[in-house]
Amino acid sequence: MHGERIRVRGLVQGVGFRPTVWRLARECGLIGDVCNDGEGVLIRARPAADIDPAAIERLCERLRTECPPLARIDAIERQPLTEPIPHSDFRIRDSQITQARTAIVADAATCPDCVREIGDPKDRRHRYAFTNCTHCGPRLSIVRGIPYDRSRTSMSVFPMCPACRAEYGDPANRRFHAQPNACPDCGPRLWLVDTQGREIDTGATGDLDAIAAASRLLHEGRILAIKGIGGFHLACDATNAEAVAELRRRKRRYAKPFALMARDLEVIERYCTVDTEAARILTTAAAPVLLLNGIEPDPGSERALADAIAPGQTSLGFMLPYSPLHHLLLEDWDRPLVMTSGNLSEEPQCIDNQDAVARLSPLADFALLHDRAILNRVDDSVVRVMAGAPRMIRRARGYAPSPIGLPPGFETAPAVLALGGELKSTFCLLRQGEAILSQHLGDLEDARTAREYERTLDLYLDLFQHRAQILAVDRHPNYRSTLIGRDRATRWQIPMVDVQHHHAHLASTLADNAWPLHGPPILGIILDGLGYGDDGTFWGGEFLIGDYRDARRAGHLKPVAMPGGTQAILEPWRNLFAQLECAGGLDAMRRRHPDLTTLDALAAQPLGVLRTMLERGINAPLSSSAGRLFDAVAAALGICGERILYEGQAAIELESLAARCLADTESGYPFQTSEGPTGIQLDAASMWPALFQDLSQGVEIARISARFHRGFAAAVVELALEIARRHQIATIALSGGVFQNRVLLESVSKDLSDAGIQVLLQRQVPSNDGGLALGQACIAAARAIRP
Repeated sequence: MHGERIRVRGLVQGVGFRPTVWRLARECGLIGDVCNDGEGVLIRARPAADIDPAAIERLCERLRTECPPLARIDAIERQPLTEPIPHSDFRIRDSQITQARTAIVADAATCPDCVREIGDPKDRRHRYAFTNCTHCGPRLSIVRGIPYDRSRTSMSVFPMCPACRAEYGDPANRRFHAQPNACPDCGPRLWLVDTQGREIDTGATGDLDAIAAASRLLHEGRILAIKGIGGFHLACDATNAEAVAELRRRKRRYAKPFALMARDLEVIERYCTVDTEAARILTTAAAPVLLLNGIEPDPGSERALADAIAPGQTSLGFMLPYSPLHHLLLEDWDRPLVMTSGNLSEEPQCIDNQDAVARLSPLADFALLHDRAILNRVDDSVVRVMAGAPRMIRRARGYAPSPIGLPPGFETAPAVLALGGELKSTFCLLRQGEAILSQHLGDLEDARTAREYERTLDLYLDLFQHRAQILAVDRHPNYRSTLIGRDRATRWQIPMVDVQHHHAHLASTLADNAWPLHGPPILGIILDGLGYGDDGTFWGGEFLIGDYRDARRAGHLKPVAMPGGTQAILEPWRNLFAQLECAGGLDAMRRRHPDLTTLDALAAQPLGVLRTMLERGINAPLSSSAGRLFDAVAAALGICGERILYEGQAAIELESLAARCLADTESGYPFQTSEGPTGIQLDAASMWPALFQDLSQGVEIARISARFHRGFAAAVVELALEIARRHQIATIALSGGVFQNRVLLESVSKDLSDAGIQVLLQRQVPSNDGGLALGQACIAAARAIRP
């Protein structure tokens, strides 16, 4: 009788795929078996003697339509079966250890069935914080190898009790081969400790258990360190102003917004606008932090959020509970908790109990610990709905390391390792038609983060048995990721490709949109903070014509000096001074507006030293950065004028202001263009007189910010359309961290679309530097593939 070997590729391990195959095969009247191996799932099947030969076809059709919730089928490959099947029924075989070519599924939020169980007093998993099944629970955070079996996870140290073993071995049970499967009798346990690491006797305190004790302490205004799935959080009552202020002081995070966690959508709706799409995103298995528009609370409400949650912003970052522990902790909370990363500002998040007690005891009053080891640190993902779709701000828990399919033309791409940039670092493994982008790993300027980056890189290389043939890095010679790449390329004796920063942004957007390798060149508008340019200056406001292999500059913002170099990134007033000097001079602007305190404050700075820097070109590198222009405008309006406290703060607060009155602001400030040797230059000089005229006339700064956004967006669109007309280009890509500004992104993309342009925006990966590694990998691969 005819039989087939059926290879299923994709996200098909640890998600209940084999029991689904087992059930469907039996229903289709097939005999054979199914197993996991390094390439995915392998099925051997043939119809029973009395069943029609179309049974295998029906099995393949039903696999696609009845795929388990967390599974993703990328390909079903069928071949004739040459060997006999040694049994007369359909079975599930043990996993086979072969070369790893399949993927690891991302950590998934608790499914409704498990939520019901932990809330049911009659269920044996009532209030058990480690309840999971094949439809939910930890994956990447606990895995150390492929195939994804219990022996290759941090659950290997917890032998299952007979009841759990029976579930694990029953193909009809939703816990069949759920690798983290456990219960209170055999699985991990929770306990509460004080700042010295001493366990609290919750029986003596009258609490039901450690989670109930933690909830009580939070109600009392205490700060807790809580061990979750991919790391520790620091938590406190988000409506307790004193607790929030104290957390900021201890964590040394004085302005950056805190993420919030709420029990359910009803609680979130008291603080934010939640439409159908927002509700869908919040309740997905990824359960990201979603940036939402805040609403004014009722005056005097006891549930009003502390003002220090998100200073200077109109949006709030909310997530729903994504583990049983979080569900149980929040079950009696009708207001949100702060749920921010468990670390000092800019350090990596703690994952180890001993390390957490040592590093977090100055930050938290108590710690809620458990004994399931976190093998891989995974931060919370952050998403924002912009231009009608969810856009990734930080890709981590719930999304990484799910592979991204490569566009047509990359089928023969060599194995590439791309190491990303310096900030918001990620790395990318390219192999066999797919890209595996790591979770967000942080800023490599921090030594701890750099060590964690290399540790995670080594784990991925081992996990996916990746042997790079080409290594790709950013062109900046001093980025730590570039230095790491240079060292490894030398040790591995493989070629290293350096990729221009903004070309990588462009290629990342192309790959995100499945633009074919041999597709026509497009125009990329890349707006960000800084990137090392082809001419040795710092770029950041670029109009590039290119594809995966090459890109050339067709236009850019007029370069302006950064007095003090990197100091200008931290002190926006320096950028304002440099901008005004290029627009006729600060002194001339002061004579025009002698009563403006903003200009007086600027004149009080040590400008003699800065003027010398500008005149002599000492420690004042030229930059076409859009980010620095936004910083300068913010400083002019008195926003973060002296110093920013986190990356992008000035621009973020500027956007929040603009959003308040954008709808009734029609006219924007003027920009001008001029032809230059490296393309058309977009010059902000003509904007400044108009902006300061509004300031001197007492126009509210929110309206001034809106006029700046309107004018800049219009100028960007006008220049882009002119370049597209000259070069007969019909498609434009938008990328770079500045395009995380919703006001700017939506304005530019709409106006370009209205002009008949196809606009490419990013969805699967961030437009900020978190997406660089994908672009680098695709560029290196494209150059290696013969045209």
